[in-house]
Amino acid sequence: HCPWQNGKVERLNRTLATEWAYKEVFTSNQERSDALAPWLEKYNTRRRHSALGGLPPVSRLSPT
Repeated sequence: HCPWQNGKVERLNRTLATEWAYKEVFTSNQERSDALAPWLEKYNTRRRHSALGGLPPVSRLSPT
């Protein structure tokens, strides 16, 4: 319901499509699903984000 959030969602959807769902040819939906968890781990821990000054999202978490 918040229009300022829609752009963020659409950008994530585009990233999911280009970097995970359609980056390679999968032979089944199961194979595509199995590739999601490793991609999310990379996205959150190693992929640089321009909005965070080139740091991955995990850098925003406080150590416990």
